[in-house]
Amino acid sequence: MAPPPASSSTGPLAIVRTPADLRARVAAWRKEGLRVGLVPTMGALHEGHLTLVKRARELADRVVASVFVNPTQFGPNEDFSRYPRDEAGDARLLAGAGCDLLYAPGVEAIYPPGFTTTVDVGPVAVPLEGHFRPGHFQGVATVVTKLLLQALPDVACFGQKDYQQLAVIRRLAADLDIPVRIEGVPTVREADGLALSSRNRYLSAEERQQAVAISRVLNQLRDTLGDGSRPVAPAITQATETLTAAGFTRIDYVAVVDAGTLAPLERVDRPARALVAAFLGRTRLIDNLALGPGA
Repeated sequence: MAPPPASSSTGPLAIVRTPADLRARVAAWRKEGLRVGLVPTMGALHEGHLTLVKRARELADRVVASVFVNPTQFGPNEDFSRYPRDEAGDARLLAGAGCDLLYAPGVEAIYPPGFTTTVDVGPVAVPLEGHFRPGHFQGVATVVTKLLLQALPDVACFGQKDYQQLAVIRRLAADLDIPVRIEGVPTVREADGLALSSRNRYLSAEERQQAVAISRVLNQLRDTLGDGSRPVAPAITQATETLTAAGFTRIDYVAVVDAGTLAPLERVDRPARALVAAFLGRTRLIDNLALGPGA
């Protein structure tokens, strides 16, 4: 059984803001022989994030959650300035979920004056989100590399909802020999199937009802293509038409890809992933679902 948490769900969560202070806390735990888990977030926490904390708690003795709204992964027309921020609320939720330490650095702690290095993981970051959000994954890969090296955890937990991001992080950890287990945690959904997301709070009541069409389309793709007997292209066309009819104003992609390489598939004859990115008004939603063998 893991040792009891260093913080109590009824007391304030300890917060550190610099790499040096984070490393000092982790070093003290290491000296006690404890395993450390890391949950990187951009805040605006919901049950999906707390599920990551709980999973890290199962895999480690102490859990650090980071809250950092990373400016380098937002494009020029994206929502960095309006991205929700509530550190006090996030800290309360994290404490209740069994987190031991909040790492909440300022921009200058992550990107000090003179910072120029970036991380580019190559092909897995090029399609899908990489195509529609140029530079996004370079920002993600760079900040996650820094967080992993600052905390040096035994395990780091990321949600499968951001499936391509998870693939990018697995690639960088392997390629850069960062000694950490990258744990993908299944997507947490509302009762009607909508994937939990910090951006859901941007949706109007009408848009919230429309949004569930994404998960319905993904389930339809799984049911239609899962046995590998049907071609992918007609199913994607039908899914795109369904989303348009449901009220989505722009569809960036509906794709069915190899689960490992993210290469597009003509038939689901191996482990695969169906992915969707689409807009309701100004809000961009993404989701995905496993298809094929083992799904």
